Amino acid sequence: MIRIRLPELIAKKAFHEGRRVELTEVAAATGIHRSTLSKLIHARGHNLTASNLDRLCRYFQCDVQDVLTYVPDEELLGEVSPTFKGPAPKSKTARTVGAKTRSGRAKSGKA
Repeated sequence: MIRIRLPELIAKKAFHEGRRVELTEVAAATGIHRSTLSKLIHARGHNLTASNLDRLCRYFQCDVQDVLTYVPDEELLGEVSPTFKGPAPKSKTARTVGAKTRSGRAKSGKA
């Protein structure tokens, strides 16, 4: 599994600058949404795009190997579960004749 070392990078930056570095500051400086950064920190196995990896490397002035590290599955504590399950399947019931709209009225079936 690829581990994202974002908490370590934030702690290192905070130590070197002698101040607290907030996640909102990283989000504002990189253009990566705060919730995405939070998922990168807390969700095991969360996907990191190449553009976000580039932004993090630029912000922390580091190399890719400073952001990512490989951890063999045998060394992980607990089971790895995917956090992204893909798009939800489209419901066929919403397209059936006589289905109701949000207002509660039945669809007419006309275009």
